[in-house]
Formats: sequence, C-alpha cells, structure tokens
Amino acid sequence: MEILNSYNLIISASAIIIMSFLFGEISRKTNIPSVLLLIVLGIVLKFGLNAMGAGDLNFFPILEILGIVGLIMIVLEAALELELKKEKYWLIGKAFIIAMVGLMASTWVAALILHQFIDGMTMTKAWIYATPLSILSSAIIIPSVTGLKEAKKEFHIYESTFSDILGIMLFYFLTSQIETSGAGHSSGFLGFGLNVILTIVLSLVASYLIVLIFQNIKSHTKLFLLIAVLLLLYAIGKKMHLSSLIIILVFGLLIANMKLFFQGPLGKWLKVEKAKQIYEGLHVITVETAFVVRTFFFVIFGITISLASLANAQVAVVSILLLASIYGIRYVILRISIGKDILPQLFIAPRGLITILLFYAIPKEAEVVSFEAGILLFIIIGTSLIMTFALIKDKRRTTNSIRKAEESPIAYERWKAPVISEVVAEKQD
Repeated sequence: MEILNSYNLIISASAIIIMSFLFGEISRKTNIPSVLLLIVLGIVLKFGLNAMGAGDLNFFPILEILGIVGLIMIVLEAALELELKKEKYWLIGKAFIIAMVGLMASTWVAALILHQFIDGMTMTKAWIYATPLSILSSAIIIPSVTGLKEAKKEFHIYESTFSDILGIMLFYFLTSQIETSGAGHSSGFLGFGLNVILTIVLSLVASYLIVLIFQNIKSHTKLFLLIAVLLLLYAIGKKMHLSSLIIILVFGLLIANMKLFFQGPLGKWLKVEKAKQIYEGLHVITVETAFVVRTFFFVIFGITISLASLANAQVAVVSILLLASIYGIRYVILRISIGKDILPQLFIAPRGLITILLFYAIPKEAEVVSFEAGILLFIIIGTSLIMTFALIKDKRRTTNSIRKAEESPIAYERWKAPVISEVVAEKQD
C-alpha cells in the first residue's frame, strides 16, 4: 500500500513523537494528562486511516511487543525511583500498605460488578479483568503531582509505584492459575510463593553479577547491552515460568540503592563512581524508552478502540459503578490511614498504561467476548479528568491561600515558615 512506504512511516512516527513531547508540555501547564491527548490523537488518526482506506490494518502484533517492552521499562523506571532510606521507611511502608489494600479491595469490588453485569463472566475471570482496572498509573501520576507539597508528592510516587508492581504480580498470579488449571493442575498460593522466593534469590544473584561485571566494561556502548541482558533474563524467566518482572524490579532497586546492598565485604567489590555512571545512563534510557513506548501505545490504543462502545448503556452503567467503587474505597482507606487531609489525594487515582497493557495480556482461556473495551476507555478518561479537575482546584486553593497570606504580614510569615523548612529539607536530601 502506497501510504505505508518507508518514508511515510518515518514521517508519521517522528510527527507522533514530536506531538507527544508538546502534549507533555501542555500537560505540565494545564494538568491535563498527556495520555488523554495521545488517545484523542489516535482516534483522529483512525478517522484519517479510514478515509484513506487503511482502516483494516492489524495493530495487535505491534501492541504485544510494545506491551512487553513497556511493562519492563515501567517496572525498571519505577524501581530506579525508589530510594530506600531509613528516614523514608515509615512513608514507604505506609504507601505500600495503602497501595496493597487499595488494590485488593478495588479488585474484589470491581470483580463483583463485572461478574454481575457482564454475560459469561465467572468470578475467576472477573478477578483477572478487574485487576488492570484497579491499578494506579504511575506513568500519569508521577509527572502530574510535581506541584504538590513534598510529603504528598512522595506519597503518590511510592503508592503508584507499589500499585503498579503489586498489580502486575497479582495479574500474572491469577492468569497462571487459569493456565495451570487448564493443564490439569494449579500451583496455588504456596506454589506462587515459592516461585516468587526462587525468583528473588536468582534475581539478587543475577543483579550483583551484572553490576560487578558491567562496572568493569570500558566500552561506551554497554548501556544497551545491559538492556539486552535484562530483556534476555526476562524472556528466559518467562520460559521457566518464573515471575520475571521481579528480576527487573530487584535489579532496579539494587542499582538505585547500591550503598544499601553493597555493605560489608561486598562493598570492597563495588566501584561506586563507575556503578553510578551506569545508574545515571540507565535512568536516562529507561525514561526515554518509556516515553516512546507510552506514546505509541496510547496512540495505537486510540486507533484500535471502538467509539461505538461508549454509546452502549451497559458500558456506561458498569463504568459508573466502577468509578464509584474506586473513589469510595479510596476515601475509606485514606480517611483511616491519613486522616482529614486527603485532598487532592482522594482524586489522584488515574488508570492508564498498565491497565491497557494487562488487558491485552489476558490469555485466551480467560477472554470474555461480551466484555466491551469501551469500559477501559471510559475508566481511563474518567479517572484522568477527575484527577485533572482536583489538581486544578488544589492549585487555585494554594494560590488563594498565598494571596490572602500576603495581604497579612503575620499570616504570611506563618505560611512562609513551613514552606522554607520544606525547601531546606529537600536541598539537604
């Protein structure tokens, strides 16, 4: 087909990446998630492809590859952001518990809703479909909360990161039960637990070896070699039915917290400066790669989605019930764990890339034909818009507080003191 020649594909891909960058800048200034703009771009491109007679192109093989690379990069990017410092242990533990309880409660309630309203949806399959819908999107949250107070910002970074990792593990545990039961046996929680322990042990051994070997490589092209090694370990782990993403997570945590992992006799083997260069280079590569993967994934998702499903009454009812359960459960959890100061945290619960990635990773044995993909789009757009309005309102409230404080010198000094303390503490870190 003439429109799919090499130069047109290069022009299209380049234009999409440039537009994605511009969407990111718009997002920073308006708090409108770039995800929504990318999905809209995909929908517009779909109309364009239909007009040119290329609307029947099959994008699912591309989505599968993007999905695998995307999962790896998202988990690695999240792990590289996690600083395991003593003074942050309480915050990390609190965020972990909130993320875990929120994930399990949201998945359970969402499974009940899907089981009740979707034809042919057994509870086992409902749990599989509900899991992606219950995972917070760190890809949307982390860039969106930069304007919040430091404590709230850190909480959202840890919570969304743990939600991603725990949600992915829960999803693959549930799908493994479907696959193994279809083969005549089921590993259960004990088997899964042993699998996770084995994977963690192998991951630690592999991670230590990778750092010790790569810090001695003098070539300037070692970073993509490192990515290739991680991809290889992930694929081999999958073939051996291990929890492969734990390999990526453990490596990311180890290299991001080298001083913690390389203590005692191991510290003598670590070349801190060279290892730090690997970390910094790897951090740049993961951020850039994750950006490209997110860009094309959301655009292709926009191209493949059926807008007609949004007009389906069942889609609307199920989606509204799911949204109500998301914020109802989140309100209860935050109110108990944090107290009264739960704004705008309550409304920062967007679903995004992980939701779509895992949806396309649902095995054929668990697929339910009557499930409308429009529910995904509805939830993603709904949670993103709610977060946007909450952040804009919080920003206005903060601005008004500053303006009122400036009008009163005494009030201004009271307002300024904690802000200055927060900035000083951030610089000391």
